[in-house]
Amino acid sequence: MADTLYDTDLIIIGGGPAGCAAARMAASVGMRSILIEPDRLCRNLYRIPALNNVLGGYTSGPELADAVVAELKSTEPCRLELGRHVTELRADDDRVTATVDTGARLTAPYAIVATGVAALQPRDVAWITAPVGLTLPSLWQADADDADGRALLILGGDRPIGTFLRAHPTTDTRLLVAYPATDEYKIEEIREDPRVTLVPVEHLTLVAAEAPSVSAEATGRNGARQTITADAAYLSIGNAPAAPPGDLTRGPDGYCPPADQHPRVIVAGDLRSARFQRITTAIGSGSEAALHAYYAARDVFAKG
Repeated sequence: MADTLYDTDLIIIGGGPAGCAAARMAASVGMRSILIEPDRLCRNLYRIPALNNVLGGYTSGPELADAVVAELKSTEPCRLELGRHVTELRADDDRVTATVDTGARLTAPYAIVATGVAALQPRDVAWITAPVGLTLPSLWQADADDADGRALLILGGDRPIGTFLRAHPTTDTRLLVAYPATDEYKIEEIREDPRVTLVPVEHLTLVAAEAPSVSAEATGRNGARQTITADAAYLSIGNAPAAPPGDLTRGPDGYCPPADQHPRVIVAGDLRSARFQRITTAIGSGSEAALHAYYAARDVFAKG
């Protein structure tokens, strides 16, 4: 595909698994693309020590990320814009325009937005009260050797807990998982692990949040109160959508449902929903998004 009216056939915003898969699929059907990523490609994959649901025999995030990055860098029709971020995305009847932080404006018939999510902090959720300005590390940042023999207070029941436990099956670490009712469906995979103590809460107040003495006052869903003490505190409270400013339709939860978007804007990966955040679903949705743009550009749907 080539059209002098546009800078490229497809603009891809976000270089995680969804964005990378979109670029590879676009190249396979002859579409040029520009992929814009403010950090390194697949940056979050490098933080996942163990995988158990990805085809291809990959057992760790870095292993899969290295393979994806190597493949994408050999994809000639894809132009990489790393270290850049989109400051505005606009969709018109005949094109999309992405403005990057340099001030440059890139145009294409379609854009795929796969910017994913960013980690929440205690100040971002209503069920935690914490000291002003407190920032805690995410669980993926915990050193397993340092955590061995210690008790960690985990705020939230998000899925990185299961990843940590699978990656370190012999680590003698006690995880005190304080989580709200909205995380109930997430903790099923860790419920039976003997290293986990589940603490369902209505509210949690962090009293001392820095090692070597971490303590919190928890109010249970039945109104009962208890004091939780641990050696360190880590976050697993989930993520918030990281959508660029501009012509994206957001739902009440901040996510961007694909069916609600402008016809020239295609949402892929974790940005779609909080409930389907998996590497495999991100890769699949990125590939599908590129095919959607490919067929739409040829008016296949209209002729169907």
